[in-house]
Amino acid sequence: MNSKVKMGIGILFVLVFSMACAQTDAPVKTATEPSKTNSVTELKNTKSMNTTIDTATFGAGCFWCVEAVFQRLNGVLSLKSGYSGGHIKNPSYREVCMGVTGHAEVAQIVFDPSKISFDELLEVFWKTHDPTTLNQQGADRGTQYRSAIFYHTPEQKATAEKYKTELNKSGAFSAPVVTEITAFEKFYPAEDYHQNYFNQNGSEGYCRYVIQPKVEKFEKVFKDKLKK
Repeated sequence: MNSKVKMGIGILFVLVFSMACAQTDAPVKTATEPSKTNSVTELKNTKSMNTTIDTATFGAGCFWCVEAVFQRLNGVLSLKSGYSGGHIKNPSYREVCMGVTGHAEVAQIVFDPSKISFDELLEVFWKTHDPTTLNQQGADRGTQYRSAIFYHTPEQKATAEKYKTELNKSGAFSAPVVTEITAFEKFYPAEDYHQNYFNQNGSEGYCRYVIQPKVEKFEKVFKDKLKK
């Protein structure tokens, strides 16, 4: 597909998702943190098992939301919520929420590029959060909720920067895109109770009023890219 067509972010779609993200009366994300798991280690690189896979790491607000969206895409093999972009080792959720570690909540996505490309992942990324709000998505505020692309290769960097520039030139958003594009360094998986959160906690307030509407809109727009 022509890149301009593929990445032509429709203003209608942008408004649909940015409005969903900007609900100021939405419940703020909270979680009761149990005792921390024994260790939080870096996600093992699974490329050695299958040379056709690739990895992308995105921050787009609450990682519960990001996970719920991307895990439904055909070609996404696995996904883990966690923390990237900070300055301490093995951060806990409590520390990240306090804003003292510099980490962003992220989803690390292992995908099959023969089924879904990095460009297509970026299209979903841009359309399912508001990349113009600095350190905020809706009622979730803090540096841990910043819009961020942690690129793994020079090609990913070039692609992300190109599309960010095109979005700003096109005026697809009413304000400049502030998404951070920075080199991937470390990923620390979040505590076990954060993984597969929406699927396991769908009846909770934040899931019902924030994540579910976002997922429903996503599924309508990207129905041709969903897992069967």
